[in-house]
Amino acid sequence: MAKKPFAYAMYEAIAQEMRKNPKLGLIWQNSVPVGTLATGEVIDFVKEFGTTRCIAAPIDEDMNVGWSIGSALTGSPRVAQTPSMTCMFTMEQVYEQCSKLRSMTGGQASMPIVILAQGAGRTEGTAAQHNDVGQEAVYTWFPGVYVACPTDSYDAKGTLTTALHQKDPTLYIQYSEAGSTSPVEVPDEQYEIPLGKAAIRQEGKDLTVVCWAPATVDVGKAVPDLAKAGLSVEIIDLRWLKPWDSAAVFASVKKTGKLLVIEHGPYYNGFGSFVASEVAQFVPGVKIRRISFPDAPGPCAKEMILWMRPDAPKIVDACTKMVKGQV
Repeated sequence: MAKKPFAYAMYEAIAQEMRKNPKLGLIWQNSVPVGTLATGEVIDFVKEFGTTRCIAAPIDEDMNVGWSIGSALTGSPRVAQTPSMTCMFTMEQVYEQCSKLRSMTGGQASMPIVILAQGAGRTEGTAAQHNDVGQEAVYTWFPGVYVACPTDSYDAKGTLTTALHQKDPTLYIQYSEAGSTSPVEVPDEQYEIPLGKAAIRQEGKDLTVVCWAPATVDVGKAVPDLAKAGLSVEIIDLRWLKPWDSAAVFASVKKTGKLLVIEHGPYYNGFGSFVASEVAQFVPGVKIRRISFPDAPGPCAKEMILWMRPDAPKIVDACTKMVKGQV
C-alpha cells in the first residue's frame, strides 16, 4: 500500500479491471491517459492495451458516449472520459438511451458504461462557463443511472472499481479540487466501496453535516475551527449520490437533531434540496439548513467568487448558529 494521487488511483482501478476483462475499453480525449507515481510506477494505457482498447476519440462527447452505448450493447463495457465542463453534452444519450435500455429490454441489454467526467471548481481566474459545479444533481434525476463524487484517492479507486462492475451506467465526477488533495494510502489490490455507502469522516453529537466533493474540501478546512469553537460535529461524506446512504444520514440526524447540507452547486434544486426533503419527511422535527453557491453564474474575480463560495468561515458560522439556536 502506498500514497497515490487521485488520478493514479483512478487509472489503477481501470487498468486492473482491463487486465481482468479483455472486453473493457477506454475512450479518451485531449490528454493521453498515463498515470505515474513518484516511486517510478507507470500506467500507460496505450502501451499496455493498445489503440484498439484505449481509443483516442474526437472532441465530441455526445458521439463518444453514443459510441460507448453501442459497445455496451454488444457486451463490451466502456469508460468514456469527458473533459472538464462537458458532461452536459452527453445528457441526451444518457437520458434517452443508456439509462433506459436495460429496463426497456427486460434486462436483455446491459449498459456497463462509466462516464468519467472531469469537474471544474469554484475558483478564481476562470469565467462562468469554466467554474461551474453541481451537474451531478441533474444526473441523479435520471432513473437507471448511478452517480459518484469521490473526495480522495482511496474513494476514487474504490468507487470506480464498483462502477466498473455494474450493469447500469455511472456518472463518475472527478472534481479538480478533490483531485488536487494530498494523496492518501490506497491498496494495490482491487477493492470496492459499495454502492450508496457514505463515509463518516468525523463523529459528533451536536450537529450533522452532509457534504460531497468538492464541498468536502471546504468542510475539511473548517474542522479545526469547529473544534476550537467547541462544536461536536458529525461529518458525512456521501461519496455516492445515487444511490445515497439514507440510513447513515437518518441515524446521524436522529442523534444530533440538526442537519446542515453543504454543496458547491447552485442553491436552486441542488442535490442538497433532495437530502433536506428526505430528512424532513422521514425524521420529523429535525432542524435543517442548507448552504451552497448562490443561484448565479460564478464570476472570474477572486474577491467575488470567494464571497459566493461556501467556504470554511461560512461553514463554521452556519454550524455555530445552528448549535446555539440562532437560526
